[in-house]
Amino acid sequence: MGIQQLITHLLDWVEHLGFWAPLAFIIIYNLATILFIPGSLLTLGAGIIFGVIWGSIYVSIGSVMGATFAFLIGRYFTRDWVARKLENYENFQAIDQAVGEEGWKIVGLTRLSPIFPFNLLNYAFGLTNVSLKDYFLASWIGMLPGTILYVYVGSLVGSLAQLGTAERSRTLIEWLLYGIGLMATLIVTLYITRIAQNALNQKIK
Repeated sequence: MGIQQLITHLLDWVEHLGFWAPLAFIIIYNLATILFIPGSLLTLGAGIIFGVIWGSIYVSIGSVMGATFAFLIGRYFTRDWVARKLENYENFQAIDQAVGEEGWKIVGLTRLSPIFPFNLLNYAFGLTNVSLKDYFLASWIGMLPGTILYVYVGSLVGSLAQLGTAERSRTLIEWLLYGIGLMATLIVTLYITRIAQNALNQKIK
């Protein structure tokens, strides 16, 4: 059984839990984040099962909890493993230095941007000197636009049977939120590039 099939089955199970559905969904999302399972299908499914408002709330809780647990695991329990994973991620050294200078701003911008690997960054930020409070708040706020976007898209799908298969044109709100993500990507990329260049210049001097 593939990941997509497994997630669809889990969402179908959650949909029939009644009162316990929100709690079960949050736990599943939390575990998926920690285990490097992409959360996009879960987020879309939240829109189908719970609607835009409650779906966004439950996804936000699950994703932030998972990101926070991963951050703590990376900081206190798996530093060597995370460091090895980051060896092939060329931009991390610049991100690390940028976080040292700007802290929560860089965390927030990387959360807004769709190009940075969400699950790996959860662990990677644990290796930086950003505080838990700044990481938590910046992650929560930075992930909200993407969360609302995907939950909203999911609410338009209609049923879990169509999850991942429905094709349709994007709405104005979707394009607006995609634009925000693109702007964040440009800002953080330019900033990280400047940090890296400054560090290089200091070494050359």
